[in-house]
Amino acid sequence: MRLAITGATGFVGSAVLDEALAAGATVCALTRRDQAARDGVEWVSGTLEDAPALEALCDGADAVIHIAGLTNTPDVREFETANVTGTANVMAAMKRAKVKRLVFVSSLSARKPELSAYGASKAAAEELVQASRLDWTVVRPPAVYGPRDDDMLELFKTAKWGVVPLPPGGATSIIYVSDLARLLIALAGQSCKKILEPDDGREGGWAHKEMAQAIGKSLGKSSVFAPHLPASVLSAAAGALKLIQGDKAKLTADRVGYMCHPNWVARYDRRPAEALWKAQVSGEEGFAKTAAWYIQEGWL
Repeated sequence: MRLAITGATGFVGSAVLDEALAAGATVCALTRRDQAARDGVEWVSGTLEDAPALEALCDGADAVIHIAGLTNTPDVREFETANVTGTANVMAAMKRAKVKRLVFVSSLSARKPELSAYGASKAAAEELVQASRLDWTVVRPPAVYGPRDDDMLELFKTAKWGVVPLPPGGATSIIYVSDLARLLIALAGQSCKKILEPDDGREGGWAHKEMAQAIGKSLGKSSVFAPHLPASVLSAAAGALKLIQGDKAKLTADRVGYMCHPNWVARYDRRPAEALWKAQVSGEEGFAKTAAWYIQEGWL
């Protein structure tokens, strides 16, 4: 199989690239920057705004896995350009190259587009995908974590000192990055015109405090102090971080909107069929692997 992958240099995309090569596929991958040569990979220089690059990416592909997109920005107007227009550009290139199979990586936040500009952009992109004549599957991952992830890193950093500040009470699903990668590769070779919500298999997801304690345990803490912070405090923190960290701030006003929603649990009726895929890494195992990688790489 020849796969075209956008976002292959990012956190999720790099795991998908590794999984694709391990499965024996050849890969054509879009990149903004020069990359080291790698067996089985053809790098295409360009962006989601570059029509010729996207057409070269799709040329000869059996399927496209569209991962690239914007997850965080101080300027919410950029979500529309990256996530909606970018997806439209990928689909246009697929049609010109006569590629039918599209696996589109969305987000659980698309379930509640009114809560954030990011979620709204993913929901709008999903609508474009579903309205197309392509053989599509939409995958809405919950919180994705694992080695090389710098979003959940902050929770591990605070857990190291015995404290994990949390949003208001609620529950969330999670998925280890290699499990998500395996699903995307499996879907590339199988028609499945559905919106899927994969997770680690934990019924009811993880209550925020349960997850905080599990992260603490992965770092050898018997327990951690895990206070729930109200939306007002998170909003104030987002404003302060914008002044201090500028564009590098992980906590933004837009993220506060969906962080405070109480239910980001993957729905049972939207899980992938077990015959196709099943999560292999539990939360406890995944947290331990992630913590070990952070320590080994000097991130903690």
